Amino acid sequence: MPSHFKNSRNVNIAECTNISATNYNSYTSERSHKSSIKKLQKHVAAGALHNSAERCDAPKCHPETRVAVQDEVDSWICDGDSDDVPKEIMWVTGPAGSGKTAIMGSVADTCQGKGTLGATFFFSSFSGSADRRSKRCFVPTLAYQLVQHDAMDQVAEQILSTIERNPAIFKQRLDAQLDQLILKPLRACRDRPQLLEWPKVILIDGLDECEADQYHDMARSNANPRSKEEDQTEILSVLMKAASDPDFPFRIVIASRPEHAIKRFFAGIAKSLTRELFLDAKYNPDADMRLFLDSKFANIRRESQLPSSWPGKDVRRTLIANASGQFIYIATVGRFMEVSGGDPEELLKQVLQLPGFKASTDALAPLDALYSHILKSSPDPPLSVLWLTLIFREKYLERPAFNFSVSSGPAASFVRLYLESYPGQASHVFRNLNSLVFIPSMEDHKSPYHLYHKSLVDFLQERCRSGNLYVESKVVLEHFVDRYLHLWKTSMRRVIGIPDAAQVAGMSEAD
Repeated sequence: MPSHFKNSRNVNIAECTNISATNYNSYTSERSHKSSIKKLQKHVAAGALHNSAERCDAPKCHPETRVAVQDEVDSWICDGDSDDVPKEIMWVTGPAGSGKTAIMGSVADTCQGKGTLGATFFFSSFSGSADRRSKRCFVPTLAYQLVQHDAMDQVAEQILSTIERNPAIFKQRLDAQLDQLILKPLRACRDRPQLLEWPKVILIDGLDECEADQYHDMARSNANPRSKEEDQTEILSVLMKAASDPDFPFRIVIASRPEHAIKRFFAGIAKSLTRELFLDAKYNPDADMRLFLDSKFANIRRESQLPSSWPGKDVRRTLIANASGQFIYIATVGRFMEVSGGDPEELLKQVLQLPGFKASTDALAPLDALYSHILKSSPDPPLSVLWLTLIFREKYLERPAFNFSVSSGPAASFVRLYLESYPGQASHVFRNLNSLVFIPSMEDHKSPYHLYHKSLVDFLQERCRSGNLYVESKVVLEHFVDRYLHLWKTSMRRVIGIPDAAQVAGMSEAD
């Protein structure tokens, strides 16, 4: 070690301890990066990752189905540069129930296996996590996934250093977050040799399910509330900005319904950057649905010891015709028969007796008839629909007053506590509905109820679809307030010691 006192004279030092600190800067940097990762994690929508625990029941393409669509998306991701007119964004779109989320989930798995997956964000307006239907965590969640890539360690350093210098970045606009957390770190590393090992794609699913964030107290402000279309367009704008940047190395795949604002964006300002993939008959969904039904019926035959000829080719043809290209119809039929616990022949007969596609020009009519049939199989259909509407359509139990964390909605145990008039009522209300709703066990005090598909919310929202099952918003609010007042009165009795009716009856008998 070189002397600290070279060329010095007449220096006298007593009891000196010489400390070498050659690794001090490295240690400090490591410690600050750990702190930055913790700050970043607080703003990550963990449930929006394609492989999150929250998405364990999310739809995936059945083996050997939707192969043509998946191959086209994967081919574009890997070899899109060789197209006659290369595009930076692919928009996968189609009507409700056409299998967009299942396709995106399967593509994400394929890309992860190949090492080409950069990041994912799966929006969901009906999942347990509130941050999956908001833009707030969108950019931080993408940045967090880039930090996790071994091949992008230099980019990760840049991202974490940005957070260390500017921890308020998470409160800034989306375009500022994109610049600071993604684009500038990528620019700083553009000449690094590891670029060829970087992943190739970012996948965004369910953009139409992103809801509006409000920044003002609507009760005290004259400001107009933001619309979900404004927030969706803001997300599209930052993605287009990224795709237009020469230092942004990823392709972007966005899946959504063809909602007006989204369709207008891709047909207008982003047209030159976008390749559209519409899920229509060209991709032969009927053949894929036939494979799916064959697999489901084979499982039912084995479990119920039915003959190999069951249920007959005509049945498959009828169900596929009723689906009218919507995988959600076939998937719901499959779940209804698997989890209802009745005689498969009788359950299938019930489905086949419902109004089919030929009975209406509306492609959604068979799905609506199926939803109505399942809901009416509940012991108390009006109450079941009231609960579902309160929880999933109006979302009263997710309002700020309940102070749930951003990352999770109300647990099923809380819903039971709030809505039940007597112990065990939830089991009565949701009986026979487990083909539509995920119902946690009584021992599970954390998991929320969640729907298997957003199309049930669409059904509950439109009187023309749900018919006599439709519940007015006013009725839902009245029930919500009644339950609140009941719980408040009950808690106040306990606080001030007023006996309830049962206790009063007991006192009278004792007298």
